[in-house]
Amino acid sequence: MARLIRKIKKYVINKNNWNRKYAVYKSQFNDFKKLAGENVKMTENPYLYDNTVNTGIEPHYTYHPAWAARVLAIIKPEKHIDISSITSFGTLVSAFIPVEFYDYRPANIHLSNYTSGHADLTSLNFKSNSIYSLSCMHTVEHIGLGRYGDPIDIDGDKKAMKELERVLAFGGNLLFVVPIGDSRIEFNAHRVYSYHEIIENFQGLILKEFSLIPDDFEQIGYVTNPTEEFIDKQHWGCGCFWFTKNKTE
Repeated sequence: MARLIRKIKKYVINKNNWNRKYAVYKSQFNDFKKLAGENVKMTENPYLYDNTVNTGIEPHYTYHPAWAARVLAIIKPEKHIDISSITSFGTLVSAFIPVEFYDYRPANIHLSNYTSGHADLTSLNFKSNSIYSLSCMHTVEHIGLGRYGDPIDIDGDKKAMKELERVLAFGGNLLFVVPIGDSRIEFNAHRVYSYHEIIENFQGLILKEFSLIPDDFEQIGYVTNPTEEFIDKQHWGCGCFWFTKNKTE
């Protein structure tokens, strides 16, 4: 009963909020229509929730590409290979660095310095120790859950991590991003990992830097090399791992 009451209250609040916003919109529309005159063609297409104090952002997908771009500015690779990260990352980076993008579902994008192709993260078609600059961001947590048409595989994420480690060149750089918090599977959306789970799955690599987009991103953006105590407090953080492979492995 208490849950039902909360749902009803939430519905009433949202409905009242919509009514108020629509009333403001309608008043503005009528005023604008009078100013425009009869010769201006106008139709109604109301957007009621964009009048906010601050611009809304999706924190994970705002900050993690910004973090990765800053790492590439340090590395300055001759070429970068990206596996299934958000396409806006590679398309922007390709203005400065040639980018090869690969995904289970190739992207139909046509830009200079940018190519797109098919790849299965659980069985990458690259030679071992061959890629100097590599990224796979906010991707591995989906592998094997069927969300993007890939086969169901309980160990799909672990296989993908092993493949990334395999193809990374000695002295190379891997930018790897996944959700960090209470370890769990939210089928079939994604997995959430603990910090130590990721470290354990990349035992052949060296962690050069770790940055965290925390639950409380509005106050601090992302934090570089936070304490483990701070990491362990997160429920839906975003972990940004900069790995390298030892040249003498």
